[in-house]
Amino acid sequence: MVKATKAASVGVGNAGTAPGAGDAGEALGPPGLTCFPLWPDPPKLVPARPDRAWMDATPERYAYRCIPLSIANASGWELITPFGFEAAWYGGAGNDAIQFRSGDPRVPHLVTSHFGSGIITFHTGWLFKTPPGWAVWTRGSPNTAKDGIAALDGLVETDWLPFPFTMNWRFLKPGVVRFEAGEPFAFLTLVPHAQLDAVQPQIRQLDTDPELKTAFEGWAASRADFAKRLKAREEAAMAEKWQRTYVRGQGGAAEAPMFHLSKRRLKPPE
Repeated sequence: MVKATKAASVGVGNAGTAPGAGDAGEALGPPGLTCFPLWPDPPKLVPARPDRAWMDATPERYAYRCIPLSIANASGWELITPFGFEAAWYGGAGNDAIQFRSGDPRVPHLVTSHFGSGIITFHTGWLFKTPPGWAVWTRGSPNTAKDGIAALDGLVETDWLPFPFTMNWRFLKPGVVRFEAGEPFAFLTLVPHAQLDAVQPQIRQLDTDPELKTAFEGWAASRADFAKRLKAREEAAMAEKWQRTYVRGQGGAAEAPMFHLSKRRLKPPE
């Protein structure tokens, strides 16, 4: 059980000590996430998992060959549903059009029909704080889906907010959905919110970057050759099964990338 008077810190930095971002585009301080429990026993906050059941079920678990998928899956923290319940929506816009079914008396404390219009609202049980310029992006867990209902994303300015936010899901059609005990109901990740407006996307012809063009053409030729050899069932290609250039951080340039991840493991709250 977590005492409601103690704050848990995640990552580096602190909501009270990191330097400010100032105007959009200025350098940010280091990221950080401070978590204040508002209840004696709020929903668990845990590092997100890289695995997914549907990825496990692909032949030879080939979905995990796409490193960006598993990295995205693990790039945040999840809030866990403490008990199972069902929610039924009958199609109306009123708050009473959603009914919750569970034998657990904590249901009204955690989940409500606050907005109506087929929207389920989860109370997180936490007050989150980030350093100046950093925000919390709250959403459903990446690369997951629930039949009949969708998670709603929210970008929350947790660097100044003195009260908690909610996590919301919207029915896609009238019906019944179930959240199981242990299932994530929210996924939190940090965003350099103050700097995004300063980004100016630029369109350039590939010829203007000869080094990048050479690396791209080398990759394209290698990929085409490997696909050809795989189609011909060449022994070496069949044994390799798939190219691992992304996994190894091999971009075709002379130097290795300054930063590359093939796995992500975030820290739990302490």
